[in-house]
Amino acid sequence: MKRSIVTLIKVSAAASLFLAVPAVAQDKGGNDVSYKSKTVYDFDDDVVEGDLVRPDGEFVDSRKAAKHSSLIKIRADFIPEMLKSAEDI
Repeated sequence: MKRSIVTLIKVSAAASLFLAVPAVAQDKGGNDVSYKSKTVYDFDDDVVEGDLVRPDGEFVDSRKAAKHSSLIKIRADFIPEMLKSAEDI
């Protein structure tokens, strides 16, 4: 029983090796593919129907966003400090 299973596995493995077909690569110079610069789809004969999909009900207004002051503070003494540091050089 075990011998027949082992023999069957060996035979199927050998058959798959003999039946394997090697892959054939394309030539590098054979690029004959051309593409159109513009593709046009014609829908003249087709009837296209549709509806505007909206939720049923009323629009609800929400509160306006809160206005916050800027967290960036411009230093008033920046230019005098730069002039002072330039004098030290």
